[in-house]
Amino acid sequence: MTEPDISAADVHDRLNAHQIVLIDVREPAEYAAERIHGALNLPLTTFDPAALPVGGDRPVILQCGSGKRSAMALDLCRKAGVEVAGHLAGGIGAWRAAGLPVIRIDPATGAVRDVR
Repeated sequence: MTEPDISAADVHDRLNAHQIVLIDVREPAEYAAERIHGALNLPLTTFDPAALPVGGDRPVILQCGSGKRSAMALDLCRKAGVEVAGHLAGGIGAWRAAGLPVIRIDPATGAVRDVR
């Protein structure tokens, strides 16, 4: 792991260029309510580093709400000997603060909305 803390702008650019796999380690309800488009959900409560899609041509970056849980998942990966590129510094909160788009579910209608 060469750069554990990766900025929102860098993750955004790499994700849009299809250069990474983004793994959201928040719980399913959090992921369902709001997420980064293209992120896969592997919750920390059941997180297994062996289940990560590593070894391909796209490195894995972890993400959560604030960076705390993704740092914990990063540590679990390190202990298991599973290489990941790092995690989104500041989580989805930093992503939103940078003005980057998220997908949200409208609780009144159930509609999926892209928002900034």
